[in-house]
Amino acid sequence: MATEAAAHVNWTRPQTLAALHIYMQLPFGQLHRGNPKIKQLAEWMGRTPSSVAMKLTNLASLDPLIVASGRAGLKGASTLDRSIWTELQQNWDAVALEAAADYEHLASSHGVKADADLLEDAPPLEEGRTRNATVQVRVNQARFRKAVLASYNATCCISGLCHEKLVIASHIIPWSEDTKNRLNPQNGLCLSALHDRAYDQGLITVMPDFKVRVSKQLKPSAGDGFITESLLRFDDQPIQLPERFRPSPEFLASHARRFGFMR
Repeated sequence: MATEAAAHVNWTRPQTLAALHIYMQLPFGQLHRGNPKIKQLAEWMGRTPSSVAMKLTNLASLDPLIVASGRAGLKGASTLDRSIWTELQQNWDAVALEAAADYEHLASSHGVKADADLLEDAPPLEEGRTRNATVQVRVNQARFRKAVLASYNATCCISGLCHEKLVIASHIIPWSEDTKNRLNPQNGLCLSALHDRAYDQGLITVMPDFKVRVSKQLKPSAGDGFITESLLRFDDQPIQLPERFRPSPEFLASHARRFGFMR
C-alpha cells in the first residue's frame, strides 16, 4: 500500500510519462483521486491516488487551453514536467509512444495488460501488414481516438452530436502524411460520421479561425432539406472547441489549402 512518504518521493521520467499517458486518455473532469485508472496507476507506482491526481493537474497547468479556460490546475509543475511537455510539442508521436511504453511496463510488471480495451473500438486489420505491425497501428489509432474524444467529451464539434459510438476522431492531416503527429490530438477533430466523411472529401473544412466552411460543390444542394440542415447551415459557424488540445491552426490551414478553401 502506498504511504504518504512515498507520495513525496521525486517523480522519475518514466513515472511522469506514464502519468502523461493517463492525462491524454481521460477527460479533464476525471482527473481526480477517485478515478479507477488513477487509483490503479498509483498502486503500481507505490504512490497515493492524491499524489497521482496532483501530478495530472500539474500537467494540466501546462496546457494553454486549460489555463485559458480558467481551470489552470495546480501550480506545482516541476522542471521535469515542463521539459517533457516541451518535448511533446516538438515531436508528439515520439513522446506519446514513450509514455505509452512506460505505462505498459508498469502494467505488465503487475500482471496487467495495459489498454486492453483499446482494440474494441480500433479500425479493422489491414491487408499487407504483419499481424504485429497491424495490431500496433490499430492500438495507436485507438489511442488517438481516445485522446480526441476525451478532449471533446465525445461531442461532434460541428453538429453537437454527443454519443461515443456515433463520433469519429478525424485526422486533420492524414495519418500517412505526418509521422510526427499521428497521435497528436491537436491534429484531430471530433466529428459525426457524416461530418467526418464530408471533411475527408473536402466538402467542408474548418478554417484556422475555427469556423466551418462549406464547399461550393454543396451549394446547389440548398433545396435538399437534409443537406441544408446537416451541412449547409453550419457554413461560417464556429466549431465547439475542445476542453484541451485545441486543433492546430497550422494543421487546419493545411486541410483548407488542400481543398481550395484558402491559398
